[in-house]
Amino acid sequence: MTDILKQVAAIDVAQDKLDVSLGRINQYLVKEVYAFKTFDNNETGFSALIKWVKKFAGMKIPVRYVMEATGVYHQRLAYYLSDNGCRVSIILPNKIRNFIKSLDIKTITDKTASYGICRFGIDNNPMIWHKPKELFLVLRQLSRERDQLIVERTVAKNQLHAEKAEAFPNKGTIARLNQRIELFQSQEKEIRKEMERLIRQDAELMGKVKKIITIPGVGLLTATIVLAETNGFDLIRSKKQLTSYSGLDVEEKESGTSVKKKPKISKKGNRHLRKAMYMPSLTAIRHDDYFRGLYARLISKHGIKMKAAVAVQRKILELIYTLWKNDSVYDPKYMQNKAEKLLIA
Repeated sequence: MTDILKQVAAIDVAQDKLDVSLGRINQYLVKEVYAFKTFDNNETGFSALIKWVKKFAGMKIPVRYVMEATGVYHQRLAYYLSDNGCRVSIILPNKIRNFIKSLDIKTITDKTASYGICRFGIDNNPMIWHKPKELFLVLRQLSRERDQLIVERTVAKNQLHAEKAEAFPNKGTIARLNQRIELFQSQEKEIRKEMERLIRQDAELMGKVKKIITIPGVGLLTATIVLAETNGFDLIRSKKQLTSYSGLDVEEKESGTSVKKKPKISKKGNRHLRKAMYMPSLTAIRHDDYFRGLYARLISKHGIKMKAAVAVQRKILELIYTLWKNDSVYDPKYMQNKAEKLLIA
């Protein structure tokens, strides 16, 4: 009788459905994905999923449920599985995407994506996911609501500017647009106050945030957005992984002498993180010697201001992660000495 060493239930999560593949590896290290089924992305589907997995996989070897972090659609399932005693692993999308590239998959469908996630779970040992603080989820909801309000306020301001530029502006339209803009502004302030209140209620979190905002350009709002979008860096294990998750990693394509594309940031990660880093980087470049020097050195190297600014954004995000993990404050002397050593080298 063949002994099973590991079993994986891989789930490709969409808004309305779950595509599930069952896989295993035996004592001879033979890997197989042997079953597939689709379920509804709701509690009825979650219950049916667990029953189906138990029927096919049995109870002898624990099953690891592996899924991709797909926006918000995976969250209810992850909580349900965790609450029902299942072992869950949530993988960052870029890791799954890079792994699937290594497989001989010609066409990407929901079924093949589920197969790729299953193979990832079999070949690797992803960490067990634990439910994040509810506070981070609430903060993310609030920060994204605020972001949407700002977008809508910008649209209203542009409409107001266009209306005022008309040959015969409509006074009623202008009044309504002004009212709308005032509403957006008051709601944005209300959300910021709510976010700050929630942060201050958690003494431990507030203590760590105070250390993070010692980084030049990083304020309470920026720190809150970063922590909310990463669930307090729950799935992040390295600075490289963080930059990839944010989409601030650099993509290059070069092959022989015929193919050499201009390096650019991938923008395949979390856009909210990238957006949150923009203003802090500008402030840091203006007011901090280390970041101003880093920016100047990069411009002198390749002459591209945007590329240098993105490098500063990436460095600030990495610093937030480092200070969070080490529970420490920003030390400008340490950063300056580090920069000087790099120049000497």
